Amino acid sequence: MGLPFRIVLYAADEPHAGAAAAAAFHRIRQLNDIFSDYDDESELSRLSRTSGQGRPVPVSEDLRKVLRHAQEMSERSEGAFDVTVGPLVNLWRRARRQKQLPDPTLLAEALKSVGYRHVRLNPGNHAVELLAPKMRLDLGAIAKGYAIDEALKVLRKQGVTRVLVSGGGDLAVADPPPGSKGWRIEIAPLDIPNPPPARFVLIANRALATSGDVFQHVEINGVRYSHIVDPRTGIGLTDHSLVTVIARDCTTADALATAVSVLGPKAGLKLIETTKGAATHITRKPNSQIETAESSRFVRYCEQD
Repeated sequence: MGLPFRIVLYAADEPHAGAAAAAAFHRIRQLNDIFSDYDDESELSRLSRTSGQGRPVPVSEDLRKVLRHAQEMSERSEGAFDVTVGPLVNLWRRARRQKQLPDPTLLAEALKSVGYRHVRLNPGNHAVELLAPKMRLDLGAIAKGYAIDEALKVLRKQGVTRVLVSGGGDLAVADPPPGSKGWRIEIAPLDIPNPPPARFVLIANRALATSGDVFQHVEINGVRYSHIVDPRTGIGLTDHSLVTVIARDCTTADALATAVSVLGPKAGLKLIETTKGAATHITRKPNSQIETAESSRFVRYCEQD
């Protein structure tokens, strides 16, 4: 999936810790072989190559689950979250390398292949049909969350319950470290001079995901464009934002963080408030002023002075 994973755990002894961690990393490698869009032979890449051929393709249980979660989030966010965004992501990867905006003609052509309604899931036989030609699925906003959840399941089965699993800015935790009420996690700050003071949350048996343009963006003609692309317009976000979401599982937190980034604060907070157990903190600098917003449940996780 093009990112490092990390495990922090407490176990009775070193052999137990090593065996549990090895089993979890093995599970992550299995999922990478399924979800990676960097690997031409991954199950995801092979599925993308069937787009527009008019035939459903049987998929693994893991890919089916992730696509089902993705479709549900697409419906709830009215298309702000969309794993068919791959053709647009490829154009913006090239734009960041060349420091030039994507060609409008190429953007218009790519948009024809984008849209979650072009994905048909057949629950009866675990088959998926990609209806539009030249589709390319990109699970970057949900697969790492699912991989973290699955690694955590493996560790719990190994008897490890005090553990943190992270990958690419997302994480999930089980029981807290000994003597603590929760895992102390810093909320990522914006990359600006004199940022607001750091904030911390304490979480246990929860997941946290952060989405934003701190590490991946490009400035073209004085405008800063994020690597996060609005699948409805094909344009990279320009509001210089960081969205942190806390949820009951990392699959949900990962997808919500991207959806809220695209939706913006008003619609994003509405989506969070209607998601059971979810909370968010949003920091933006669309112009010269820093703007922040929080959902009603976020304060319950904040570290008290």
